Formats: sequence, structure tokens, C-alpha cells
Amino acid sequence: MGVVKAVCISEKKGTQKHDIKTAYFTNRGLKDDSHAGDWHRQVSLLSYDRVLEFNKKGANVGHGDFGENLVVQGVDFKSLPVGTILKAGDVVLKMTQIGKECHSYCEIYKKMGECIMPREGVFAVVLKEGTISVGDEMIVQKPLRAGIITVSDKGSRGQREDKSGEVIKKITANNGYEITEYKILPDDFETIKNELEKICDENIADVIFTTGGTGFSKSDVTPEATIAVCEKMAMGISQAILFYSMTITKRAMLSRAVSGIRKSTLIVNLPGSPKAVEESLEYIIKELEHGIEILMGTTGECARI
Repeated sequence: MGVVKAVCISEKKGTQKHDIKTAYFTNRGLKDDSHAGDWHRQVSLLSYDRVLEFNKKGANVGHGDFGENLVVQGVDFKSLPVGTILKAGDVVLKMTQIGKECHSYCEIYKKMGECIMPREGVFAVVLKEGTISVGDEMIVQKPLRAGIITVSDKGSRGQREDKSGEVIKKITANNGYEITEYKILPDDFETIKNELEKICDENIADVIFTTGGTGFSKSDVTPEATIAVCEKMAMGISQAILFYSMTITKRAMLSRAVSGIRKSTLIVNLPGSPKAVEESLEYIIKELEHGIEILMGTTGECARI
């Protein structure tokens, strides 16, 4: 856990950033910052501890002098993997890049012969908008891991593009998940069951999203395979999906999808169509995080973020 020491902005490109103490972060980056935008380097961060070490060499640089938006004490950003989730104030960030190539040497480099931003600075995108102020705590959270299983006979034979799996990939990635397993399997009970057991028992993912095989067809066995491997059921998730889907189409009542837990992994059956997958997953994805963290033992029953 760290503490925010400075919140810096430059309203025009080519000008020095300065500490404004508090700022609103939009889905494009720090509001009114010249480097905010629809790209992967919306917010730049630098460790306060690394700046102190650099100043001991006689650099005498202040907050914002390296072009960083956030200066944080107690977090060694360079040691964290891309995909790490950072939470401060109301804001949730996802790390996207470590360091950057310096094409034109800055004044700091010309004076000191080195600059720490290219090797120590990191960049992030905004997952949740809000305000960050000096003094706010910054929580570092490794990305939750998601496994994706698409159940389709034609898909497993390469005869059908897996559009539903791609939807799951996109939504989970946008919410800070790391995809650690992705498989396209035939509608076969033992095959599905064995893959679910493997991912759970080998701790490959914190949550598994399946798509397909939840209908009335004789070959649809995804719920049966899920029930077979689960030690506990978590039917509130599937019921929430069903209730929401019923507001869109009454045919949602034909879903046999289930949700459950094996060891420390949550398994959630999603529908087969890309549209239904998107509707369902977008509806539950924000709330799932708390349940997964309880399952992992990283938060308490009543914790609020």
C-alpha cells in the first residue's frame, strides 16, 4: 500500500507539469491534462522513493518534473507486472506499460547524465472514474485471473468462429482481468468436466467463464459438467443473469445455466450467443470482484471499495 504525494498536470503539451493536489480522472485520463486521451498511456506514475534516491545524487527535481501525473510513496511500480490494478480515492487504474523510450534528452538528463522516468515510470489506463487527492492511499492489487471455456462442437473443429469467447476476452480485459486459460471444447461431458477440474485444481484462474451448452439440446451438458465439479453452488449469480435477461427476452427462461465454486475458483455459465454473453457479463462483472476476493481470502465479507 502506498500514499499519493502529488497529483500533477500540464494543460499544454511541452509545458512542465505542476502539482494541483487533487484532480478528477475521466476514462481518458486526468481531466484537462494535455497527455490524456483514448490510448494506453492515459496516466503516468512514478515512485516518490525513487525520486528521493535520485535527488540524493544532486538532481533537485520536484513533483511533475519528470512529466508524471501521480507521485506515490511506498510503491515500487517498476517491480509490478503489466495488468496490475491500482486503486486510489475513487479511481481504479490498470497498468499498461513499464518505462518508455526517450527520443529527446530532457534537461534533467543533460544535467545528471540520466533520467529515471524512462526506466522507473509506468503508465496506466482508467478503469473507474473519480477523484484522487494528495494523501489518498493507493492499493496495489494483482489482476484477477480469468479462464474462458467455449463449448461448441463446430467451434472445437474450427468450423465456427468463437465470437462469444472474444466478447468475454474483451469485457474481462477491460475490467482488469488477466486471461490465463482459453479453450474451445466439444459438447462432451467428460471433456468439459476434466478441463474445469484442471483449471480449478491447478489454480490457473480465479474465475472461469463458460459460454455455450446451457440450452435444451440433447448435446448441451455444460451445466451438468459444472455441477459435477463444484463443491458449492453460487446460484445467485445465475439467477441475477436470468432475471436481468428476462427484461430483454422471455426466452431467457429456457437457460439452464448454473454457477458454483471448486476450491478457490468461481465457475460461471454464460449463454452461447455473443449478444447474450455481452448483456449478461456486463451486468454481473463489477459485482463479481467482491465475491472472488472473498473466495481468495483477500477481503472481508463486508468490505467496500
